[in-house]
Parts: sequence; C-alpha cells; structure tokens
Amino acid sequence: MKRCPLVAIAGLFCVLLVSCSPPRPDHPVIGAKNFTEQVVLGELLAQEIEAKSSLKVERRFYLAGSYICHQALVAGRIDGYVEYTGTALTAILKQPVDRDSQSVLATVRRLYDAQYGITVGAPLGFENTFAMVIRGEDARRYQLSTLSQAAQYAPRWRLGVGYEFEQRPDGLPGLSAAYGLKFAEPPRTMELGLLYRALNAHQVDMIAGNSTDGPIQAFGLTVLKDDRHYFPPYQAVPLIRKEALLRWPQIQDALDALAGRISADDMRSMNEAIDGEHRDPAEVVRAFRTSKGL
Repeated sequence: MKRCPLVAIAGLFCVLLVSCSPPRPDHPVIGAKNFTEQVVLGELLAQEIEAKSSLKVERRFYLAGSYICHQALVAGRIDGYVEYTGTALTAILKQPVDRDSQSVLATVRRLYDAQYGITVGAPLGFENTFAMVIRGEDARRYQLSTLSQAAQYAPRWRLGVGYEFEQRPDGLPGLSAAYGLKFAEPPRTMELGLLYRALNAHQVDMIAGNSTDGPIQAFGLTVLKDDRHYFPPYQAVPLIRKEALLRWPQIQDALDALAGRISADDMRSMNEAIDGEHRDPAEVVRAFRTSKGL
C-alpha cells in the first residue's frame, strides 16, 4: 500500500516536535525565583515532597523572575514553584487588578487550569505584598506612616526598585499614579538583594521591597501603609503541573501538609536567618519543618 506523502510529512513533524521537547526526568523538579524567600519556599516544597514519598526532588532555583518561572513551568522544565496570587493575576494572566483575596484566588485557579493545565494549590498561610520601605529615622523625622503622607517628600528622594516592579501592571506606574509620586530622579533598578544595602547606605531613600523581607525588622526600617489600597492581595500558593500530579500523586500529600502552615512572621524569620545570619536555606527549612511537626 502506497503511503500518502502528507501522512509521512506529518509523522516526521511529530518526531521532530517530540525530539525538541524538554526531557522528562523520572523525578519531580521544583523551581524558584531569584530571591531568598523563593529559595526557602522552593526548598520547603522539595523537602516536603521527599518526606511524603520516596522521590528525589531536583531543585532548579534562581530562575530570575515570575515570567521565567512561568515559562519553565508551562514548558515542563519544572513541575512546580510558589507564586503570589496578585502576581499571577496581573503579571502572568494579564487580568484587571482585583483587591478581594478570595475572588483573586478563584480567578487564578480557573485560568491556570483552563489555559495551562496547572493546579493552584491551597494558600500556604501568608501574604507577601509589595512594601514601600524607608529608613526608620526618616519615618520618625517626618512623622510618616502612610504612602499618602510620604508623597509630599518624594520629590526630594531617590527610589530603588527591582527590575520587575518598574514595569509590572501592579507595580511602579500604577502606584505613582495612585499616589501622585514623583521622585528626584528616575528610579534606580537593581537586584532585589541589593535594595536594602542601597537604602542603608543612603544611596536611595525609598525602596520597593516585600512585606516579609527579613531586613525590615533587622534594620529598624519602616513600611509605609498602602492607605489607598493600591496593591492586590498576594497570597503565596504552590503552582503544580497537573501532569506531574498525575504522575506523582505524593506531591498532593505534600501540598496538603503545607496548606496554611506558614505565617508572615515565620517567613520573615526564615528570610532573616538566611540573609542576616547567613545560614544555609536547606538547614533553615529543616528546622522550620521540625518546629511545625512536618
């Protein structure tokens, strides 16, 4: 029987497509973005999966920002990582800002499942929102506690931000419009880990940090209240490929064990243990899991 050329071409295309796909390891791969908290959360997921199974988890941490982690997840190069609901809603899914936490979670779950075949797990128990941070001495000098109050001093100040925050739809452009923020010069963009050094060294006067950053408490800094409620909710949630959950059901056991177990204070303490005390992230996570009976 003569074979149809179109069928042969289609078959060749499928072979090429498969050959270009990322290899499928026989173990789960957990990713993380490129800052301390993300490494902690990635390590926490990995350790909990290993504890609930006989699986060895591969760690692929420091994957730049949200966009890179998302692309890696969709492409199957990682099987899961922890994201924040507000980031998922606005930066990844390009949805309008919604300030109701349950509504945001429902939307994120529905769209990740429908568009990407990704399961959004139960929240881990804390929220990590953006935090506009100033030196404690400046907060006391000018009697500042809110962003609205700080707006009048911003024209004399220099701002430091991470690369994502400068461009994100829930980041600097919208925040500046909401509060009428204008600064002495264009914002200085830098790696997240350098922001607090720049603030303490008086190289900048305000930074866009995160509410669970360890240095806030360690250095006596002040987080300005978002009194106009600009930022959406940012609950920490694990994102896992449905294909991975089918292949390794033990991952769900780990997600269930971690649901609601991490407070904002827990997260700040672990971040500071690594950034301030220079402890190993894996050791910090093991100690946390022991304290929680995990």
